[in-house]
Amino acid sequence: MSVNEKLKRKKEKQIILCVKNGMIHDAVHQEAFRGDIIVEDGKIIAIGENLKAEDDAKIVDAEGLYVYPGFVEAHGHIGLDGYGIGYEGMDYNEMNDIVTPHLRGIDGVKPMDAAFPHAAAAGVTCVCVGPGSANVIGGTFTTIKTTGKRVDDMVVRDNVAMKCAFGENPKRVYREKKDSSRMTTAALLREMLFKTREYLEKKEAAGEDVSKKPAFDMKLEALIPVIKGEIPLKAHAHATEDIFAALRIAKEFGVKITLEHVTEGHLIVEELAKENVPLAVGPTLTSASKFELRNKSWTTPGLLSAAGCQVSIITDSPVIPQEYLPLCAGLAVHAGMDPFAALQAITINPAKHAGIADRVGSLEVGKDADIVITDGCPFEISTKVKHVLIDGKEVFAGRDTTDQ
Repeated sequence: MSVNEKLKRKKEKQIILCVKNGMIHDAVHQEAFRGDIIVEDGKIIAIGENLKAEDDAKIVDAEGLYVYPGFVEAHGHIGLDGYGIGYEGMDYNEMNDIVTPHLRGIDGVKPMDAAFPHAAAAGVTCVCVGPGSANVIGGTFTTIKTTGKRVDDMVVRDNVAMKCAFGENPKRVYREKKDSSRMTTAALLREMLFKTREYLEKKEAAGEDVSKKPAFDMKLEALIPVIKGEIPLKAHAHATEDIFAALRIAKEFGVKITLEHVTEGHLIVEELAKENVPLAVGPTLTSASKFELRNKSWTTPGLLSAAGCQVSIITDSPVIPQEYLPLCAGLAVHAGMDPFAALQAITINPAKHAGIADRVGSLEVGKDADIVITDGCPFEISTKVKHVLIDGKEVFAGRDTTDQ
């Protein structure tokens, strides 16, 4: 290649990067294989053995190392909590209005939060984050990479799900205001879905006739994508009765749903296996801080996965620090979960759960070059992360994450 050709390519594209001679665990095939990965413009363009990279390609030597997709969190609040700040950084719950579908998680994210580099250094490269569970309807979740200075530039896909909450949290927060029973929680959600369906019908019937259109309602506008099946309800539900209530309401309105936490899922494995809805299980590396957590178990993700459910393991960061996502998968394996299922539970399954599996979650040609290279199984606490690439750029190299 001539000097002019090289200069032209530098202007048009990133320098090609090649991960060489690693043991590749792609989260698609159960068996790992030795090979190379070539990256260009932040995307994986080739995977195979003895690949020849361009002369000016940056080489990442993975000889004797293990290569994984970047780990993905299906449900958390990293960046909305404020690492080491307290109240001034707590932006994940609005507790003055029990119904807030018009809130957007992206507007609360602090990209400079110290939790992000901790997560990236542990191989967690993409997270689905948004409002907490104080409100019956909390607002939308966004999916972002774990490196960047401006959240708009970190986004993989925005407004991927609408948070709603069942169980103890809305009751506790609004006990003296609007909600002191599970019946009230369900009724408030139904009311908003009924209103949105009617609002949408009136908008569509009006067509271009402004005089017939209903008065603009920001909350109902935010819920239209749920009614139209464009995004799911992201239903916070720990206890069996709350899980079934969430499923009941989703069926009543014919809307999509994902179940979040599913703490008592191991008690209703057969029932959940019939539902064919994505499950995000966790956080389990905690104490049973409230009644609905009393039956939490590390066996839950493994039992549900073995029954055919799509399971993601979650930290619910900051409940569990985001960097411990691989450890949580390891503890699930220790409790009996199949290791490959556990790998998928922190890679491709959460990517599917969040609707971004076309971009992240596995090592495949055409996907974002989010790559983690370790010196052993990431489920083992002795394993060290050697390299982390996000969009083909090295964001971590060589330091021991325990030194932070």
